[in-house]
Amino acid sequence: MRIGTRGSPLARAQTELACRALREADPGLTEPGALEIVVIRTTGDRAVDRPLAELGGKGLFCKELEAALLEHRIDLAIHSMKDLPTWLPAGLVIGAMLPRADPRDVLIARVGPCRIRELPQGAVVGTASLRRRAQLLARRPDLEMASLRGNIDTRLAKLEAGAVDATLLARAGLDRLGLQPAGGMLLEPDEMLPAVGQGAIGIECRAEDPIRMLLNFANDAPTRMCVTAERAMLEVLDGSCHTPIAGHARIEHGRMRLRGLIVRPDGSQAHGTEHVAQPSDAERLGREVGQELRARAGPGFFD
Repeated sequence: MRIGTRGSPLARAQTELACRALREADPGLTEPGALEIVVIRTTGDRAVDRPLAELGGKGLFCKELEAALLEHRIDLAIHSMKDLPTWLPAGLVIGAMLPRADPRDVLIARVGPCRIRELPQGAVVGTASLRRRAQLLARRPDLEMASLRGNIDTRLAKLEAGAVDATLLARAGLDRLGLQPAGGMLLEPDEMLPAVGQGAIGIECRAEDPIRMLLNFANDAPTRMCVTAERAMLEVLDGSCHTPIAGHARIEHGRMRLRGLIVRPDGSQAHGTEHVAQPSDAERLGREVGQELRARAGPGFFD
């Protein structure tokens, strides 16, 4: 079984989690050579000198992996769900999602652990995420934004070297790499709403491949329902890397809560809402949240 992945340390760590889940689903995959890791370098990995929005969006981290799937050069592709575009190529599906890790963001500042409101006046915050940038500016328009791309180690090194005063990283990625950077403060969703799919790992396959039967045994149903709601919201909003959109669904006491947020890139205007439904109605819930956000924002918001 050939498993495609990006080559970053985080991508490799996530692929190992996927392999572990596959071996638990089918003990035969514990045999030597049963799983082959195929590292594929994506456009997003090669072009690290410009913001993702300028390069065409987050599909840049996926398209080479998906091409390899469609061309039968690999059998599975491992993705961070937050990197997947809203619409998958025809013939491909997400066969399984692993149990979601902590979806929250961590603010890492050179001055030490602090919240957004406690950052020094005019501090330079490095991030390539329009979602993070917009939410920061909505709270602190005095902050200066700097583009900061690269893998987690690269961004932490630039922070330590003084290129920026602070940055934000996903808690899930830090945990999967065993990193606890000094100056880190975990941000609650009220302060920084996560990206759609953040913390979730998806296993993509060909729609007609019998391997989908195996993936059913590796799938975490609560994670899938929550991410389904978030991505349904994103679809209604025509979400791309050009629009700051955040969303987080969670299941509590048998009910699903989905919170969504859209923000202008400069932070000057924001609209948020939260709806509740049965987990089995995840897709409908996502559409309802997206439709309300679109109605609140008005037709000119996405121009």
